[in-house]
Amino acid sequence: MCGICGFTGQIVDRETVIRSMAERITHRGPDSDGFYCGESVTMGFRRLSIIDLDAGHQPIYNEDKSLVVTFNGEIYNYRELRKELQSAGHVFATESDTEVLVHAYEQWGADMLPRLRGMFGFAICDTRTGDLFIARDYFGIKPLYYYQSAEGDLLYASEIKCLLEHPHFVKEFNEQALDHYLSYQYSLPDDTFFKGVKCLPPAHYMTVKNGEIAIQRYWEATFTPDDRMTEEEAVDAIDKAFTDSVAAHRISDVPVGCFLSSGVDSAFVASYFTGQKAFTVGVDNGEHYNESIFAAKTAEAVGVEHFTHLITEEEYWDALPKVQYHLDQPLADPACIALWFVCKLAAEQVKVVLSGEGSDELFGGYRIYHEPYSLAGYQKLPLFLRKALAVAVKAIPFNFKGKSFVIRGAKSLPERFIGNAFMFDKKEKSRLLKNVTPTDPTAVNASLYEKNAAHDPVTQMQLVDIHRWLIGDILLKADRMSMAHSLELRVPFLDKEVFAVASRIPVKHRLAGGTTKYALRRAAARHLPEEATAKPKLGFPVPVRIWLKKQEHYDRVKAAFTSITAQNFFHTEELVRLLDEHRAGKADNSRKVWTLYMFLTWYDVYFGENDGKAI
Repeated sequence: MCGICGFTGQIVDRETVIRSMAERITHRGPDSDGFYCGESVTMGFRRLSIIDLDAGHQPIYNEDKSLVVTFNGEIYNYRELRKELQSAGHVFATESDTEVLVHAYEQWGADMLPRLRGMFGFAICDTRTGDLFIARDYFGIKPLYYYQSAEGDLLYASEIKCLLEHPHFVKEFNEQALDHYLSYQYSLPDDTFFKGVKCLPPAHYMTVKNGEIAIQRYWEATFTPDDRMTEEEAVDAIDKAFTDSVAAHRISDVPVGCFLSSGVDSAFVASYFTGQKAFTVGVDNGEHYNESIFAAKTAEAVGVEHFTHLITEEEYWDALPKVQYHLDQPLADPACIALWFVCKLAAEQVKVVLSGEGSDELFGGYRIYHEPYSLAGYQKLPLFLRKALAVAVKAIPFNFKGKSFVIRGAKSLPERFIGNAFMFDKKEKSRLLKNVTPTDPTAVNASLYEKNAAHDPVTQMQLVDIHRWLIGDILLKADRMSMAHSLELRVPFLDKEVFAVASRIPVKHRLAGGTTKYALRRAAARHLPEEATAKPKLGFPVPVRIWLKKQEHYDRVKAAFTSITAQNFFHTEELVRLLDEHRAGKADNSRKVWTLYMFLTWYDVYFGENDGKAI
C-alpha cells in the first residue's frame, strides 16, 4: 500500500514541488519515496513495503524505459499475470506486483484492467510522448483525485491534501458539495468539497494526451440472479469463492492480521487466521457499546490472538480534528473514529489487516433491505389513501411506533431510499442553508433506479449502496483511517471473483426468514460457532446520542454552531434548535447534529485557522 501523486506541465522547481506533494502523504508510505521527472510529466510516490521488500521500489519501468508506473494497492493475481507476460517475451527486473502493471499495459493497453484482481490506483506515463494512463479499481477501494488548473495542467493524487502543495492549485470551497453532504453524510462522488477537484470513479480509467482528458468505464457491478440456484449451491459457491479470496488477500512478505467485531463478516474473515492476530476496539460506555466482549468469544473459538482497546470519551472527542484532516473531506459516520483507533491498535503489531467491508452491499446485509417486504401488505392500499394517512401522522408533533412506517409506506422506493444514510431532506436543508440552493436528494439516484428498474427492490437498494454509500462512506474511511497509521487494509469481500458469485445469488437466498445475508451466514457457519453467525447486524455502536446531552459536549457543539464559520453557511438558530431539542429529549437529532458538527470541524481544519496544514 502506498500513495501516488503527479502533474503535467512545466513549473519552476518542480522537483521540490513533487517532493512536497509526496511528503503530505508520508503516512501512506513511510518506508521510502521515489520520483520521475520527464519533459512534461512529473510523478511522485511514497512506499509502504509489503511485497518484494528489497527490490519493489517505485517508480518502475519496462525494459526500454519507455513506460514508467507509480502504483497504490495490491494485485493479487500478479504471479499468474507475470507468467503469462514472460511467455509473451517480457523481461522482469523485480518480483513485485507493480512491475506486472507496466508490462501488462505494454502488452494489452487498457484491456489489461479486466484482467487484474485487486485494489489499485495507478498512473503509467509514456516517457516518449508524455501521455498518461490513470486507473482506479472496480469498487473504488483505493482513491484517486484529479484537478485541472487554469494553466491547463493536470494534477492527480491519492489524497486531496497533496494537491495543496502545487503552485497552480487554487484552494476554493465547493459550496454545492455541502448540499449533498447534508443529505448523505458524505461528499457525493464524483464531486468533492474542493472546487475543481474530482475523484476518478471506480472501474474507470483516464487518458491524458496533449492536454486532453478522456475518462472511460471498463467494468460495472451488475446483478444477474439465477433463480434456479438452490440454497446449497449458493452456500457452496460463497464458501469456495471467499476461501479463495482470503487466500489471495493474505499474500504478503510481512505479517498479516485481521479486524474482529461482533458481526459475522469480520468473524468469517478471522476464521482463516488461526494462530495469528485479530484486533477489536469498543467504546467505554457500557456493554452495548463494547464489541470487544462478544469478539473475545469469537477469537477464542477460532483460535486467534486477540488485542483490544477501550476508547475513552475524551480520546474519541480529542481525535476528531485529526480524523477529519486525514479524511480530506467531512464524513459524519461516528464509526469512522472507532476505525481510527482500531487501525492504530493493529499498526502496533502488523503492517496488513483484512477486514469485512463490502459484505453487506454484496450479500444483502443491511436491515433496511427488509423494508420492501415489511411494506408490501400496506402498499396494497390505494396510493391516495396512504398519502392522506402520511400527511395526518406527520402533523402529530411527537414520535410514536408506526409513524415512520406510515410515512415511508406512502413513498415509492426511489423516494424513500437514497442509500444507507439519510440526514436532511430538501425542506430541512432550505431551513438550514444560507447561500446554497438545496436540491432534492432523490434526484441523484434517478438514473440508477431507471437503469435497474427490472430488478427486484432489494437488488435495486444494494446497487444504490454500491454506487453511493460504499464509495462515499465505507471505503473512504477504511482507506484513510488505515493509511493514517501506515497500515494496509484489504477487503476480501470486495473481490471481483466474490462479486461474480454474489451477483448470481437470487434474493430469496440473500434475505430469508427475516435474516439478512442468509446464504453468507450459512457459509460462515461452516467455519464458526452458531452464536457468531446468528447475531444481527449492529454496526459499530457509538454513544453520540448520549454524549450530546452532556454539558461539556453540548457546550462544545453549541460554540461551533454559533461560530463565525457556522454563520457563513447556516441559519444558526436552526442549528441550535436541533441541538436543544435533542438535549431536552424532544427528538433524537443526534445524527443530524453530528453531521453538522463534523462539517464545521472539517472546515476549520482545511479553511479555518489550520488552513489545511498537517495535524
